[in-house]
Amino acid sequence: MKKENRRDFIKKTGAVAAGITLGGPAISAKSYRRIMGANERLNVGIIGCLRRAGAVRSSFTDLQDQVHVAYVCDVVKERRDKYAASLNEPLGYVPPAVNDFREILADNKVDAVFNLTPDHWHAPGSFLALEAGKHVYVEKPLTHNPREGELFLEFEKKYEKVVFMGTQQRSQATARKVVKELQEGLIGDIYEVLAHYTNGRTSIGNGKVMAPPEGFDWDLFQGPAPRQEYMDILHDYNWHWFWPWGTGETGNNATHEFDVARWILQVDHPEEVQCNAGKYYHRDDDWTMYDTMDVNMIYPGGKRIRWDGRSRTGHSILGEGRGNVVYGSEGTVTISRNGYKVYDLRGKLLKEENETTQSVTTGLGGGGDITTKHIQNFFQTVRGEAKPNSVLKEAAESSHLNHLANIAYKTGLNLKVDPTNGHILDDELMKLYWTREYEPGWEPRI
Repeated sequence: MKKENRRDFIKKTGAVAAGITLGGPAISAKSYRRIMGANERLNVGIIGCLRRAGAVRSSFTDLQDQVHVAYVCDVVKERRDKYAASLNEPLGYVPPAVNDFREILADNKVDAVFNLTPDHWHAPGSFLALEAGKHVYVEKPLTHNPREGELFLEFEKKYEKVVFMGTQQRSQATARKVVKELQEGLIGDIYEVLAHYTNGRTSIGNGKVMAPPEGFDWDLFQGPAPRQEYMDILHDYNWHWFWPWGTGETGNNATHEFDVARWILQVDHPEEVQCNAGKYYHRDDDWTMYDTMDVNMIYPGGKRIRWDGRSRTGHSILGEGRGNVVYGSEGTVTISRNGYKVYDLRGKLLKEENETTQSVTTGLGGGGDITTKHIQNFFQTVRGEAKPNSVLKEAAESSHLNHLANIAYKTGLNLKVDPTNGHILDDELMKLYWTREYEPGWEPRI
């Protein structure tokens, strides 16, 4: 397919309005009955066929009466073909597998897309989808830089489509229950929420510059990011640890715990961000950023969110690999994807409630029952049947904390922040870090 940049695609959006469709799913006789009534199902395209796609497949299996997968897409041919084939057993059909997600956007029969791409594609790809009239479910983090968060809200307002970020704990039964109880005074006045994550990630080694593997569209992988030579350690998962494409462990995982912390405290933007971070493990490999980070987010009135992120040591906190610890004047609450526990000031366990269906918390891909509930809420919101558990403003503000933490790390400074809009109170830092350099032709505009 001829390579196009963003400008080229926008010139062709008239094709969507004209009703041009590309391709069609390969439907077996076995699945015909399931596809009947497709006007009641949402036609979706899955963009990105790696880890999160597995969780989505599991959820779609449970929700197949509500969804029809019209396309799958990935820049790695072997990966997209394998993923498309994997849908046959649970769903009863093999959807077309395409290299370029813009084929999906050009089909006016597609209602929504699941944007499961690398971080640098989350906002630009979603913007194109919104412009093409699609609803969007996008994985965390919402954005690669602060400016994209502002743009997301502008795109949502202009195109009036549903945008969900994959902050699935917003749809978790025990999380919703305990957050309500905390806001009603379960442990008195809450002054601090700890967000934590640990993982025993190993060395990524040292990469070699080489030609991209056959069947891998390196140019489209880079998309809005400035062009670089391919290295053999990048395209599966390790792009997370390189700034052109990734956002570090904060973007990769803190987004979830930041979101829960903000939800509990009912806060928007901090007024100060303090960071202590560094690379302490496997120092001779090509991992380009911190692997350990401690952050203090200080809010008006003295409330705090702390982040303890440890990418390369698996020692857990209170027996959980990830979660939140909520500190109040009358006790403490621990929250994870498995449930919550309430303690008094002496550390005595007062109450415990577990999820009836446990979410996967140890695997990198996540998933489980709460992901299914979150996706179901997305479908219901698109149909106008429910209020969204994931509100874009909240997703943008939670993702913004990742960027503030990363900027504090890069500069070595305590950041002063305007709590009304999240802007850094330093004109020079705003110029340097508020947005990114885009590949010419891929700059997002509205």
